[in-house]
Amino acid sequence: MDTNLAPTLLTRSLPRIDPRVRDILLIATGSLLVAGMAQVRIPLPFTPVPITGQTFAVLVVGAALGSKRGAASLALYLLLGLAGLPFFAGGASGLAILAGPTGGYLVGFILAAYLVGLLAARGLDRRVPSALLAFLAGEIVIYLFGVAWLSVYLGIPHALMAGLLPFLAGDAIKLAAAALVLPSAWAFVK
Repeated sequence: MDTNLAPTLLTRSLPRIDPRVRDILLIATGSLLVAGMAQVRIPLPFTPVPITGQTFAVLVVGAALGSKRGAASLALYLLLGLAGLPFFAGGASGLAILAGPTGGYLVGFILAAYLVGLLAARGLDRRVPSALLAFLAGEIVIYLFGVAWLSVYLGIPHALMAGLLPFLAGDAIKLAAAALVLPSAWAFVK
C-alpha cells in the first residue's frame, strides 16, 4: 500500500490504472513541475546562484511522490535538462550547467527528494510541525551538495556567502509553504 499523497490520489481517482503507467505519469509530472518552477528565476548580482522556485517543487515532489518516484522524477528532470530541454533555471540546459557552479544543487535535488519522500512515507507530511522537519532535512541536503560544489569554484567562505546565506530567508518561506500544502492536501484527501 502506498503511503504518499500523489500515488494515493491517482489510485483513488483511477483505480484500474496499471501501477507502471501510474508511476510513469507521476515521475514525468513531477519532473515537469520542477522544470516549470525553475523558470521562476530571480538573478542576484553577487552570486551565480539565482533564486528559483525549484526548491519548493523538489520538496513537494519528494513528499507527494515518495522516495523512489521522487528521486526518479528529479533524475529525469536532470537528464532532460542535460539532453538539451530548457528545464534548468531560466530555460538553461546542457552539461555546462551541471558542471558549473550550480551543479551541486541539481544533484542535491535528487537526494533531497528521496529523503523527503522517505520521511513523508512515514507520515511526516501529514502535520505542519513534522512536515517542517521533513522539508528542513531536504533543504539541508540541497545546501550540502550545492554549497560544497560551489566551494570548488569560490572557496568555502565565499560559497557560504554566495550560495547559502542569501537564500535562507527565501527558502524558509518555501519550506513553510510546502509544509502547509502537503498537510492541507492530506486533509482534503481524507
